[in-house]
Amino acid sequence: MIVEVDDLWKRYGRLHANARSPRVGEPAVEALQGLRFGIPEGSAFALVGPNGAGKTTTIKVLVNLLTPSRGRASVFGVDSRALSPRELADIGYVSENQDLPGRLTVAEYLAYLRPFYTRWDRTLETTLLRDMQLPLSRRIGDLSHGMRIKMALVCALPFRPRLLILDEPFAGLDPLVRDELIRGLLDQAGELTLLISSHELNEIEGLATDVGFLHAGRLLFQEPMSRLSNRCREVYVTLDAAARVPEPLPPHWLQPRADGNVLMFVDTQFSDESLGELVRTVCDGVRHIDARPMTLRSIFTSLAPAARDGVLP
Repeated sequence: MIVEVDDLWKRYGRLHANARSPRVGEPAVEALQGLRFGIPEGSAFALVGPNGAGKTTTIKVLVNLLTPSRGRASVFGVDSRALSPRELADIGYVSENQDLPGRLTVAEYLAYLRPFYTRWDRTLETTLLRDMQLPLSRRIGDLSHGMRIKMALVCALPFRPRLLILDEPFAGLDPLVRDELIRGLLDQAGELTLLISSHELNEIEGLATDVGFLHAGRLLFQEPMSRLSNRCREVYVTLDAAARVPEPLPPHWLQPRADGNVLMFVDTQFSDESLGELVRTVCDGVRHIDARPMTLRSIFTSLAPAARDGVLP
């Protein structure tokens, strides 16, 4: 694993000296609560969840901008609290709110960056500039929001980082710019590991190979995208008579509802071979069964409530 997180906690809130409780009037906030996950080398791991879920806090702990209250995080096998310039030189970073020197032109800033990285690839830089259509003579402060994100990516890739962190990189971008950025990242697939944080699930669906769902500082679940997509289906069962939600319901059938003679539910352990037999065991007068693939957003809205309640099948 290129990144490993083990029982990671981060508390905000000042404490009394030699005390374990926060000051009166300053309640502690547990921004991270026992996170555990790993990121395989060469993967594109998406850490998704609503704003305030703890995504940026996790990233700041990984690059030693924040110290964990408890637990451990490591990058390249090194504890995040002990990262040296050598490890940090292998980490790229792109954010929607990234600070770039607005008074410099695109060409001037790239010329400033190159001497800091012994592995800077001028051929890759030229390719990225061409593909992203960045004007070398324009001041960075005069670039649009989408062009500044492109600029941040062009600055982060030519030194060939082993790990590239993307913190809400696609927020506020129009679909065309977003697709251009994703194409640029996919062109580098296999050569680097991606950690992507996002609250917009549709943005990362075609990019992520693995996904972890974060809510209120807790990781609800982590899974390869292929397995998650294969095991979740929206199922529509057409019956001969008026439908009703069967009791007891198989535990991996979520969000059941009946409408006319159609029973609908989300099957979180979908199997082509066993679905028909199970449906006919639970329901009488089955006329037709339709199992439909789900978007990542639909999967999340189905699984997240069950995970929060501790009943995820």
